[in-house]
Amino acid sequence: MINGQPYRQSLILLPTRIELGWRVASFADLTVEHFVRLSSLDCDVLLFGTGDRQRFPSPALLRPLLEVGRPLEIMDTPAACRTYNILLDEGRFVAAALLIEPADQTEIAP
Repeated sequence: MINGQPYRQSLILLPTRIELGWRVASFADLTVEHFVRLSSLDCDVLLFGTGDRQRFPSPALLRPLLEVGRPLEIMDTPAACRTYNILLDEGRFVAAALLIEPADQTEIAP
């Protein structure tokens, strides 16, 4: 939730706006193009929330960020949200790319 509004799709969060056009359905769907988009963000630090657990994209996917020297912190999405709020409160110009994957619809047997 952001400002009381629930979101069910991946997004990019900036101090001045929320971008819903970052179309990533799952961690496995990440492509270089997703990171090219992130490399164009003007921010002090970029947080990448990788879903319900921390996962690290391959160096090949991260290349666009490395080429422009974009500081990147990788963590699970809940931690990225908490860190975003802390950095924003400190006056930092922070961006967060938040991966929001659909909830597992499989029932777990007792």
